[in-house]
Amino acid sequence: MTAKRAAAYCGGGLILLAGFSFAGGVGRQTPGVPDTPAAVETSGTVNLAAEVQAQTQRLRSRLAQAPRPVEPVRNPFSFAPRESERRSSRTAAALPPVAEAPLLPAEPAIELVGVAENKTEQGLVRTAIVSALSGDLFLVKEGETLAGRYKVKAVGVDAIELTDILSGDTRRLALRQ
Repeated sequence: MTAKRAAAYCGGGLILLAGFSFAGGVGRQTPGVPDTPAAVETSGTVNLAAEVQAQTQRLRSRLAQAPRPVEPVRNPFSFAPRESERRSSRTAAALPPVAEAPLLPAEPAIELVGVAENKTEQGLVRTAIVSALSGDLFLVKEGETLAGRYKVKAVGVDAIELTDILSGDTRRLALRQ
């Protein structure tokens, strides 16, 4: 018998011995006798409905005899109007009405991301790369419209000038450094 074979027999025997010792330590569990639920006596659905109706009537009579809640004298969440407000309402009525300016939609959130230059036969043409908060990316040159709201007035090396079509105001966007 070789040493390898002897070691294999001893190792296998040890494993077998360990398995038996583990199995001997686990006790057997005997199945318990299932508990049978005890029968509960009920008074029946007819009697139950009558009892519920009687309790309802009793509750209604007790609630009718209960005192009503008293209204609070002071409400901490409501305030009396101030004298200055009363005076301002009189003076506001005496002033002539002011013509309201037409409401313009809010300016879109846009920023200049970059400027590209292209050499052509006519000269140097710059293209502005503008990013909107909505995720849109616009590539515009001088004279084109941006987002349907602005007309590109000029494209510089690090800035762009836009003219608002609705109000005529000029808006300048510069590159961030």
